Amino acid sequence: MKVSLIAYTPNPEKTVAAAAKMCYAAADVDTVMEGLTDEKVANFVDMLSEIGHESPIEHATFTFAIEGVSRALLAQITRHRIASYSVQSQRYVSEKNFEYVLPPEIDCVPEAKEIFLNNMAKSHDDYLKISEILSDKYYKEFIADGIDENQAKKKAQKKAIEDARFVLPNACDTKMIATFNARSLKNFFKHRCCNRAQWEIRELACEMLKLVKEVAPNLFKFAGPPCISGKCPEGKMTCGKMAEMKEKYLNL
Repeated sequence: MKVSLIAYTPNPEKTVAAAAKMCYAAADVDTVMEGLTDEKVANFVDMLSEIGHESPIEHATFTFAIEGVSRALLAQITRHRIASYSVQSQRYVSEKNFEYVLPPEIDCVPEAKEIFLNNMAKSHDDYLKISEILSDKYYKEFIADGIDENQAKKKAQKKAIEDARFVLPNACDTKMIATFNARSLKNFFKHRCCNRAQWEIRELACEMLKLVKEVAPNLFKFAGPPCISGKCPEGKMTCGKMAEMKEKYLNL
């Protein structure tokens, strides 16, 4: 897994503070940025957190480049709908050399790992075979339609992988660009940093949180699972490690 913070709102905390100032002070467009010292910015951000006023933090956005994650993770992260995603297409990009994510719990059991690796190899071979069969089919159809050979070959190969991709496993890796506003991002951390979240998306969330804490430490001071700043909401499903989680995320 590789995660990079490739873009974000310039001075994200100051932008949030300006939005808060517009709500609570006699400011206008000409003066809203005036007097926002580092101390006042931190005070505004802390105040918003204390009173639960979250709309001003939506004005700060963060964009991540993510790779080396599975299509299974893709299905989970896109459930966070207040975000924007651009994902490498299996329709337009051939997966003839696809890589995959090997779950740690499978990796540590030789028998399970052998089955998994054999399945990945078979999926790869089946993908190539289906692509070849379909490509040959479409090539003949395009030639019959009067398309020249070079163009027919390119169109056939491109069309073939549209359906060949259906044989690819959830483990197949993918790449994406994802953009969240700070409010949506904190909600993402709340759910996905929890010990009960699936291991891969929890690892991703943790890496993303590290990156945003570097550029907006006050804004994400208490970001993470809900148990770091209050009671665990999982009830009888709790992991029972609230103290450990609190130490981990407050010192991340």
